[in-house]
Amino acid sequence: MTTISTNSRTRTTRIRAALAAALVAGLGCAALTATPAVAAGEPLTVQYRQSASGSDQVEPWFKAVNTGTAPVALNQVKIRYYFKADAGASYTFACSWAVKGCANITGTFGTLAKPTATADRYLEIGFTAGAGTLAPGANTGDMQLRFHRSNWQPLNQNDDYSFGPGQTSYANWSKVTASVGGTQVWGTAPEGSGPGPDPDPTDPPPTGASLFDDFNYTSHTDPAIGAHGWSVRSNAGGPGVPGASWAPQNVTFAKEGTNSIMNLETSTAGTPQTTKHTEVLTQAMKFKNGTYAARVRFSDAPKSTGPDGDRIVQTFFTINDLKAPMADDYAEYDFEYLPNGGWGEPANILYATSWETYRPDPWEAVNQHTEARTSYAGWHDLVLTIDNNNITYYVDGQEFGRHDARYLPERPMSINFNQWLIDLAGQTSTTPRAYDQKVDYVLHVKDQVLTPAQVAAKVAAYRTAGTTFEDTVPAGQ
Repeated sequence: MTTISTNSRTRTTRIRAALAAALVAGLGCAALTATPAVAAGEPLTVQYRQSASGSDQVEPWFKAVNTGTAPVALNQVKIRYYFKADAGASYTFACSWAVKGCANITGTFGTLAKPTATADRYLEIGFTAGAGTLAPGANTGDMQLRFHRSNWQPLNQNDDYSFGPGQTSYANWSKVTASVGGTQVWGTAPEGSGPGPDPDPTDPPPTGASLFDDFNYTSHTDPAIGAHGWSVRSNAGGPGVPGASWAPQNVTFAKEGTNSIMNLETSTAGTPQTTKHTEVLTQAMKFKNGTYAARVRFSDAPKSTGPDGDRIVQTFFTINDLKAPMADDYAEYDFEYLPNGGWGEPANILYATSWETYRPDPWEAVNQHTEARTSYAGWHDLVLTIDNNNITYYVDGQEFGRHDARYLPERPMSINFNQWLIDLAGQTSTTPRAYDQKVDYVLHVKDQVLTPAQVAAKVAAYRTAGTTFEDTVPAGQ
């Protein structure tokens, strides 16, 4: 979901046989044309009913039904409910109950590129791998979902494209769309604003001033790290546990397959003195608009022995310095994964947050964030694009969040990775334990917005050419 915060941290027609063959494999394929995909025999249909909701929330309930002849992997399925946002409103998603389990259902909000009189936003429902697979003829069972304005003010559903006030029992509903592996297979979007075609991964990567690093180093003392513009942090201070240290020796490099991987290890034995955070950042603040990308491996649990439960934060972000409390030229754009919760969250959550400014004492923040409450353990492709209109976050090729122009940067920033503990209250044991955050590569392309597919192609081109590092981004903007 996307939230604007002012007082908290929280921050083409395909042959059907070919499509069915791709369902279980989870392959992305070209999208359907604008022809409505509501004919009998489609591989997936969506049934909808409208719960008796009040004036302060929307309650669309769904069932996804496999009407094809092959199993459907639910983590390849996306359902979109389209609506007209109330002026200035941000929204919060919730799952009240689901046969598949609310923990296996995600809800994120997106903005339509082609808004209409009845839709400029959508709620996209997705599934984790834990939701499993739908056999032919099977359905997901009830998904009792809801969303509301983040400030719980009354909202108007009567001008919402997908709203069906008379739909009080489950039936096929073509005013929501469904896609499988990126291909729309059900429903009619408002004037062609449905799930678009996947970017062509064969598109030539754009050229331009770029930073690329494959992290092909020997250790944290490798002179090439500094020569390439990086700093491995050793100085004390925030964020994190007061009295903890930042340990450059816990930043290591090793081969995994054919790639060199940077590992940030953060460890603790339950006291400030035994807590060691890690951070790697660019020495220069010279990055502003354009595309930022990294392949990052998050972890949900300690890597070997010791109890789990620490409120750890694993990150990829850009930032500049706060020159004064509430200074309006501050900027920060974060991917932050909390495997064990924190900041009032009880369990794993991924944040994408765009910052306008903040005041540290007393705490006040102005930011907009998108969040997903599910596990992100494992490798993920993270992409952030900043142009003159939006800040857009992508996770594994799918749009995760889109934030407003009011949060665009005024000054250049650094690029950072860090892993740190919010506090020691999540796990009070004095048994030593350590967490790993791994980074495969980082890429920035100045003043150009790349699709996730173009990012992958550009990285592949560097590696094919044997280029492990390049930095042609000028020092000034």
